[in-house]
Amino acid sequence: MAPTPVAAPARSSLVADLDRLAIDTIRTLSMDAVEAAKSGHPGTPMALAPVAYTVWKDFLRYDPTDPAWPNRDRFVLSCGHASMLLYSLIHLAGIRRGGAADASRHEPAVTLDNIKHFRQLGSVCAGHPEHHMTAGIETTTGPLGQGCGNSVGMAIAARWLGAHYNQPGHQLFDYNTYVLCSDGDLMEGVAAEAASIAGHLRLSNLCWIYDHNSITIEGTTELAFTEDVGARFQGLGWHVEHVADANDTAAVRKALQAFQAEQKKPTLIVVKSQIGFGAPKKAGSHEAHGAPLGADEIKGAKEAYGWPVDAHFLVPSEVPEHFAKTMGARGKQAHEAWQKSLADYSKSHTLLAAELTDFLDGRMPTDWEKHIPSFPADPKGVGSRISSGKVLSAMSAAVPWFLGGSADLAPSTMTLVAGANDFSPGSYGGRNFHFGIREHGMAAACNGMALSGLRPYCATFFVFFDYLKPSLRLSAIGNLGVIYILTHDSIGLGEDGPTHQPIEQLASARAVPGLSVFRPGDANEVAETWKVVMRRADRPAVLVLSRQNLPTLDRTGFGSAAGVAKGAYVLKDAPGGKPDCILIGTGSEVQICLDAAVLLAAGGLHARVVSMPCWDLFESQDAAYQESVLPQAVAARVACEAACGFGWDKWIGPLGRFVGMKSFGASAPAATLYKHFGITAEAVAEAAKQSIARK
Repeated sequence: MAPTPVAAPARSSLVADLDRLAIDTIRTLSMDAVEAAKSGHPGTPMALAPVAYTVWKDFLRYDPTDPAWPNRDRFVLSCGHASMLLYSLIHLAGIRRGGAADASRHEPAVTLDNIKHFRQLGSVCAGHPEHHMTAGIETTTGPLGQGCGNSVGMAIAARWLGAHYNQPGHQLFDYNTYVLCSDGDLMEGVAAEAASIAGHLRLSNLCWIYDHNSITIEGTTELAFTEDVGARFQGLGWHVEHVADANDTAAVRKALQAFQAEQKKPTLIVVKSQIGFGAPKKAGSHEAHGAPLGADEIKGAKEAYGWPVDAHFLVPSEVPEHFAKTMGARGKQAHEAWQKSLADYSKSHTLLAAELTDFLDGRMPTDWEKHIPSFPADPKGVGSRISSGKVLSAMSAAVPWFLGGSADLAPSTMTLVAGANDFSPGSYGGRNFHFGIREHGMAAACNGMALSGLRPYCATFFVFFDYLKPSLRLSAIGNLGVIYILTHDSIGLGEDGPTHQPIEQLASARAVPGLSVFRPGDANEVAETWKVVMRRADRPAVLVLSRQNLPTLDRTGFGSAAGVAKGAYVLKDAPGGKPDCILIGTGSEVQICLDAAVLLAAGGLHARVVSMPCWDLFESQDAAYQESVLPQAVAARVACEAACGFGWDKWIGPLGRFVGMKSFGASAPAATLYKHFGITAEAVAEAAKQSIARK
């Protein structure tokens, strides 16, 4: 069902050529929407309309009636400020809200009314594209460079899925990923990291179209960006094409054909454009990058296009019809051929087909939890990074599309799975990834993998959380179940000193909405953490794990580690369930709290010890459960964590005390550091006495 068009004016007032008509429709929709909102970026959509249109009409393999078709080509607008370009394309192409089996399959993803309410509350046309809001958007973009990083993960996913599921005569996964990016995108470090990964992996199914318009918000790029981008990308192992004029659709088409012919390298197409093409004065300058044109400028632009100057949100009927006859027909034919191939595949490759059905339905394999090990009591114990590595290996055997790696720290983060093989250039069936020392690019690529249905994990030291935080934030915004394995969790890592010892990172991670942060206290809490995390494919998680050994508790004398599923639980209670105080710990400090409880008992005071590995999970429990763990009547509380205390007031209340870090760390053995900074059982017991005395 095509979008309801506005009646076209007499053809004498428009260009006869359908391609030009479609391009100018995209341009005028974009400028009208920005003007109506009095907010946005009209220049780039106007300039890049010919480029994006050429990709969609002639190359993109996409069925508008099923935007979730797994083997569709991906189109990523990394320069998300140009969002009206994408909304215009989605509307004109007639993309539906859901797939063929969805109730919303006949409803347009973006209506003309949505466009008229661009950047307004309730419209699916947000200021920057958000994939979880609007069908036809492959990923949430806005922070520059992120779409580039995500696209590498999408290209990786296509290669991995093809290597794993394709069989002779059945090419179920062979899609391409197209990216529209800007000068700003390619200035960002995340794009450089991602491009380096893509070049190394020889992802020839990836094409970045670089809009080289030489304009940023401050003015010309000559102020700060004078490098030869094409030469840089050649050095990164990319094939590079050049198009001198974005309006030359024949040259754009030729460059895209060169991409499709390239079999060994990703492709960068450098396109020279003029921002706000066709509009006078302001639209040709940097001012059009981030501001509405104004009524007079819009009239001038429309006059230059040969467009009715007083028409607003005009969609000539020929334009959606033209999209339907080109992109729509091509996508429908490819989709139907894929469905037939999948049906035949199900008969000839029964086991793989059953596995693939689980994957496509977003369903975990049967009995996957049975693979997760439990750990016997051990006073010496192991670092939680080691127990996590054992669980991760078990999960790898149970879930075929569970895959990932580390930023050059696999031996330390315990993320290298024996027998899983490496994902490497030309060998795309492995599940161990070597991302190199590129934390930000790694996380952005993992977002792209998650957007493709895979279940990725990535790992580094916790202190380098700050290097990947922007991508992690987008995991949370986009409801992407990326698992962040962050080890060397505290001053407990010892001699490497303050540059490597996380202090404020726990507070920073916990502040991210939609992110679950776990700091498990022993090996069985680690196992239970993995169960919780794997059940929730729509929520990212951070696993904060220790280098130092954590005793594996004998659960016959303590609360079940299954309490992790509720975020916090009573690990050891006071006699009769009537504590004088509550001691709350996470990670390695759980044992300190247990030892402090023994010291307090020797002095006649009875403590309840609570393990609280995940704040947000506990916060989501009902009031009755929260009261059963942290009764309001017990106001004397102590929290112990080898990190800064920011945020703990919520759990310990006005009479509570915090035992932890108030500065950066130091270089010394772990035991020396804990004593030096006063994070000891004696300090916790003393703080408990002080809290009791304050009642």
